[in-house]
Amino acid sequence: MYCIVPVIKYIIAIPYSSITMKIENTKAQMRKGVLEYCILAILKNGEAYPSDILTRLKKANLIVVEGTIYPLLTRLKNSGLLSYRWEESKSGPPRKYYTITSSGVTFLSSLDETWKELVKAVRLTIKTK
Repeated sequence: MYCIVPVIKYIIAIPYSSITMKIENTKAQMRKGVLEYCILAILKNGEAYPSDILTRLKKANLIVVEGTIYPLLTRLKNSGLLSYRWEESKSGPPRKYYTITSSGVTFLSSLDETWKELVKAVRLTIKTK
């Protein structure tokens, strides 16, 4: 299947699957760009276990897999934005519960401002006459 795409004054045929793959890649990159912000915002409401964070993200249609979230949580922890505590589990190994640090709250506040500015800029950019 092909999709017709106008390019300058000419029309070329591009395989539909290439466009679909490009869109999906772009969507994934956009989600990754806001993931750190969303995780910090979730943890501002209280401590959470990684699977709880994944559930909240999935409910918001930010589909994320464990292989993505664990390295990100580690990076945020190593940056001093998160801390964690271990809790024994009745069914399995101990669990890490993450909390946002005071530095994380400050960083999140800065991200809130950046997000508002970015949303405003995008709205102005895509606004039609």
